[in-house]
Amino acid sequence: MHIEGVIALLGDLEAPELLSWVERGWVRPDAAGALWEFREIDVARARLVRDLRRDMEVSDDAMPVVLSLLDQVYDLRRALRRLTDALDRQPAELRAAVLKAMG
Repeated sequence: MHIEGVIALLGDLEAPELLSWVERGWVRPDAAGALWEFREIDVARARLVRDLRRDMEVSDDAMPVVLSLLDQVYDLRRALRRLTDALDRQPAELRAAVLKAMG
């Protein structure tokens, strides 16, 4: 999806604002020649930035820190999901031992 599609989808976002987020690295679409291609994850990130700025009044200075911390949380959740999936494929005795060791 190109920038016009993102603007239409989010509704209350202006192109210059989204462009500034891309320039700051807060939203990272793929370069497609002279245009940017926004994937679903990029649209979700733009929505998150919009909500953080408007609803939670996160400042421009604080935004990189907030986004970095959220990225770390998402990465940890993915790692935990992979670990849980791997444990689910193990024999019941091993799963029980792991749960017991976890307390």
